[in-house]
Amino acid sequence: MYRSRLGNDLSDITLDYVSSINDDSEIILFDILGSQAHVLMLNEKKIITKNDAKKILTALEFLKNEKFDSSSGAEDIHELIESLVIKKAGMASGGKMHTARSRNDQVTLDIRMKIRNDINIICNCLLDTIESLVSLATNHLKTIMPLYTHLQQAQVGLLSHYLLAHADALFRDFERLYDAYVRVNASPLGAGPVGGTSIPIDRHTTAKMLGFSGIVENSIDATSTRDYVAEYVAAIAILMTNLSKIAEDFVLWSTSEFSFIELSDEFTSPSSVMPQKKNPDILELTRGKTAEIIGNLTAILSTIKGLSTGYGRDLQQIKSSIWSTSRTSINTLLILKTMLLTLKVNEKQMKKATDSSYLIALDIAEKLVLKEIPFRTTHKIAGTLVQQAHNSKKPLRKLSTNEIKKSVEGTKIDSNIVSDIIKSTTVTSSLRDRISFGSSGYAEQKRMIKDRTKKINDYRMKITARENELSHAFEALDEKISILTR
Repeated sequence: MYRSRLGNDLSDITLDYVSSINDDSEIILFDILGSQAHVLMLNEKKIITKNDAKKILTALEFLKNEKFDSSSGAEDIHELIESLVIKKAGMASGGKMHTARSRNDQVTLDIRMKIRNDINIICNCLLDTIESLVSLATNHLKTIMPLYTHLQQAQVGLLSHYLLAHADALFRDFERLYDAYVRVNASPLGAGPVGGTSIPIDRHTTAKMLGFSGIVENSIDATSTRDYVAEYVAAIAILMTNLSKIAEDFVLWSTSEFSFIELSDEFTSPSSVMPQKKNPDILELTRGKTAEIIGNLTAILSTIKGLSTGYGRDLQQIKSSIWSTSRTSINTLLILKTMLLTLKVNEKQMKKATDSSYLIALDIAEKLVLKEIPFRTTHKIAGTLVQQAHNSKKPLRKLSTNEIKKSVEGTKIDSNIVSDIIKSTTVTSSLRDRISFGSSGYAEQKRMIKDRTKKINDYRMKITARENELSHAFEALDEKISILTR
């Protein structure tokens, strides 16, 4: 239909090469809604008659419930929808639908509407996942575990603290997407192919009808930029990287060597040969899918960086990367939320791992600091104590008087002070005494859980408000269509 300048139609092979019709299934509804708003505006500005608008809108409304044939011969969904409108409304009316717009502003409109919708879905999924982390943390306020650096046991901690750390990372993912929405939520419709139109359209009217907060003003910027796509996919790539970190931890923790957790059967797979196996396939796939999304981001950025200013057909290729990114992140969040809620925690094993190491060494050093001894000196004393205990293959509390005396040799510190501190220091006292803001201390965990719960509720209200804005805009759009088509 769009090949009037050219003498021949595309061959089947060429059509298959250039067509995006299969990828466009994700934006059919958005393309129809955009066309409806555009037609209403054309009628309001007296550019097309009420009769023409009525025929076009009736045809578009009918297409909302149609199943589209990908073998239609159309290059994309925009051409297919227009051809079907013309077929139903007639060329005299349907042929006016594309007045004062181009596929260039049309496709970026559809992508913006799709991403805008996906951001709201993902933000809701993120809050659900964060809520499951906070819920699990609430149940494990007293579950003692080792905290790690370099994959080596570092300090005594609480499982709640670990879970809240990931909740906080996901809050930042939420905030990145929530902020990106502002830059996505601007309408490019009416920018034309690249330089605008001589027809007296009203771009602000269509933007308002489609629930946008404003327009992308510059017509070159409106049609050719895809930085908002890169920003969206980059935010999802960071989100998936954070989810992959949780997946990696849980893969390790579910091994027999750790035995910190047991995954529900729903999220594991058996071996095809070894009947005893319970493989964490879902978590492994999360790591793999994260790599795929990072690849999507790389593909998008590579496409954008190679283009001169103005629309290029290369941009067609990034659509599948967007849809894949949205779909994967939503599914991952849904699965992880349920996995967290069905997770079995082996509290005894976590406590055993904590007790079998020397994680209170720093606490001993800090208690000596409170005796007005320089930290570097207390660090050396604690280190010597750990070395003595390790060599003797016994816990710190069972060090002999002579072994404790060796730790203070060359100092003026009374070994009895060190001995008393060792006796009074346990993994439980360590957590009770931890008072720094944001630490693993018992009191801090309660405060942080309360704070995160409030944050979840506040963000839910904000997302609901955004969703309501869109719902009200589309309800008003439906009402206008209903009035005009009566």
